[in-house]
Parts: sequence; C-alpha cells; structure tokens
Amino acid sequence: MTTVEQNKAMVRRIFEEGMDQHKPAVYYELLAPDFVNHTYPLPQAGPAGFAMMGEMYTNAFSGFKVTYDSVVGEGNQVFTRGNFSGTHTGVFNGIPATGKTVRVGFMDSWLVKDGKLSENWVQLDMFGLLQQLGVIPQPQSA
Repeated sequence: MTTVEQNKAMVRRIFEEGMDQHKPAVYYELLAPDFVNHTYPLPQAGPAGFAMMGEMYTNAFSGFKVTYDSVVGEGNQVFTRGNFSGTHTGVFNGIPATGKTVRVGFMDSWLVKDGKLSENWVQLDMFGLLQQLGVIPQPQSA
C-alpha cells in the first residue's frame, strides 16, 4: 500500500471505526497529539478533543453513519466528500431530540505529518442540518 493509500485509509478509519462503530481508541492511534481542527474549535486539544466532538455527534444522532462519495489523496493531503446520516434522538448543540432522520453533506481536507493526521478543515452543511431538524424553516415553494 502506498503512503497516499495509507493516508486515505487513516481518514476512513477515523469515521468508520471511531464514530460509526463507537471505537474512540482509534482517535488516539491515528491523530497527532497536537491535532488541530481549523474549522470547528474543539473543546480540548488533540485526540481527546476530537473524541469529545465525535461523542457529541454519536450521542445526538443514533445510527450515526458516514458515507463517502469520494476520497482523494495527493502527497500528504486527503480530501473527502460525503454525508453523515442518523436519527436525532439526543440533544445536539442545545436542540432537543426531534426524532427526525437527517442526511448532511460535508467536504473536508486532512493533512498528514509523520504518519499521523495532524490538521483538518471541514465544510459541513450546518444550514441544511438545521432545516432538516426544523430549527430553520424550509423555503416556501413558488
């Protein structure tokens, strides 16, 4: 397996094992001790902060699952596009459970240094998520 393929496999494992299968130990295995998410400030630095964020999503959305439409690697970077789905059965960012099933698109970029995922940038369709949860009204049809 090439380094690029290994990098892509690490990104897949973060979500497939860490979040989908509820195995947070993978975060400590694959994320650098000084891991940084540049888009969403984590509640704590490094893998522990990522674990807290992952728990927030998996506690709020039962059946949480990440699906990739594409995973592209070049050099020490990995880019993904896909969605997460689940049913809103727990509190999410202060929003009480609605029982609604959601599907939320995302794109993200990962930087690998010294064999560990060290930096991440995420674009998550938060507006669409809030619409699906009924927090923001859906647009009226003409």
